[in-house]
Amino acid sequence: MVPVRSWLFLFPLLTASVGVAATPGSPPPDGRLRMFHTHTGERLDVVYRRATAYIPEALAQVDHFLRDHRTGDVHHYDPHLLDLLADLETAVGRPMAEIQIICGYRTAWSNNFLRIHTSGVAEHSLHMQAEAIDIRLPGIKTWALRDAALALHRGGVGYYAKSDFVHVDLGRVRRW
Repeated sequence: MVPVRSWLFLFPLLTASVGVAATPGSPPPDGRLRMFHTHTGERLDVVYRRATAYIPEALAQVDHFLRDHRTGDVHHYDPHLLDLLADLETAVGRPMAEIQIICGYRTAWSNNFLRIHTSGVAEHSLHMQAEAIDIRLPGIKTWALRDAALALHRGGVGYYAKSDFVHVDLGRVRRW
């Protein structure tokens, strides 16, 4: 059962999206993200895709930005996750807002460290495959961000109300 507040939030987004389709023959918009990493203090404003072509140099910047902040290890991120983030920003009516990154890539060492010292960390987390990210979006309630991510039906969505963030990944569609 979807809470009434979710429908109240999503109804304008779903009805407004009817008018945003590109005209036939026009290329899709560029993929651009603005991000702030809460653990490193770094910021990144990057165009990672021109129309349908991903930009390797930009993807390398994103990979470095989303590195394991405990070890410094870098892993290549699936660019479809970046598209998911951009679509999520649009879904909540905040395209080009600065996304706060709580956690990007994790090495097995970091994942194990978190499993020992905190709760709710999956043993085989998709963070270790660079297919998951934990985020918040200033000005958007985390429950609203969660509901918008669920409405996209593009992977797993975890809601961490006490820690004030949402997990999105490219795994099978599921929620927790």
